[in-house]
Amino acid sequence: MNELTQRLTVDQPVVVGGPDPSLEELERRLNDIGHVFIKFTETRGGTDLGIRVDRPACDDSAADFGNGTGTVHIEGTVTLNHDPVRCIATIDLATLKGSAHLVLVEEPADEPEAEMAAASD
Repeated sequence: MNELTQRLTVDQPVVVGGPDPSLEELERRLNDIGHVFIKFTETRGGTDLGIRVDRPACDDSAADFGNGTGTVHIEGTVTLNHDPVRCIATIDLATLKGSAHLVLVEEPADEPEAEMAAASD
């Protein structure tokens, strides 16, 4: 695992990132596009990740986008420095700040390798 990926596996401060970090853009990206930007602020220069949203794993039941209040739980995947990871974030809609961490995603083994492993047991 890459050193940056490793550092981001513990909760870190984040903000909504991307080219237009606004409440409206977050809602549009979360609900319509399925791709949001989460920026880890405690790395050198910040690390802005484009996350492919896993909508069923997200929770916006405590979010009021119309009034800019509450929180939204976002989960999704991205590859960071060749490491496939899941980003798990909670964002406060009033400030567009929150916390997040990464979880390494195990890639499934190819079928031929799985068969060879089973055959060698």
